[in-house]
Amino acid sequence: MKKAERLYLGDVASMGCVVCRNTGWGESPAEIHHIRNGQGMSQRASTYECIPLCPAHHRTGGYGIALHAGQEAWEAAWGTERELLGQTLSDVKAHRGQIIGR
Repeated sequence: MKKAERLYLGDVASMGCVVCRNTGWGESPAEIHHIRNGQGMSQRASTYECIPLCPAHHRTGGYGIALHAGQEAWEAAWGTERELLGQTLSDVKAHRGQIIGR
């Protein structure tokens, strides 16, 4: 993995769970979820196609809460992976602008 990719993933993870932030539940520590939308079986999206999710919204929260427990129900509740990816990209850009502006 290249240095730029590691820095990007660090920026994404440091923002906290995108679902928790959107629902007003505050910032929860995040894991990186590489989106699956548009990917073939057993293929991972690029480093830059990822969203930050807390363990509950990523894998441990059960059906309707965790993405890996039922993607269709999860997306109906929280938004599609692509929608949240767009938000994440905007958030990273704003985050990096704040760091550079200091």
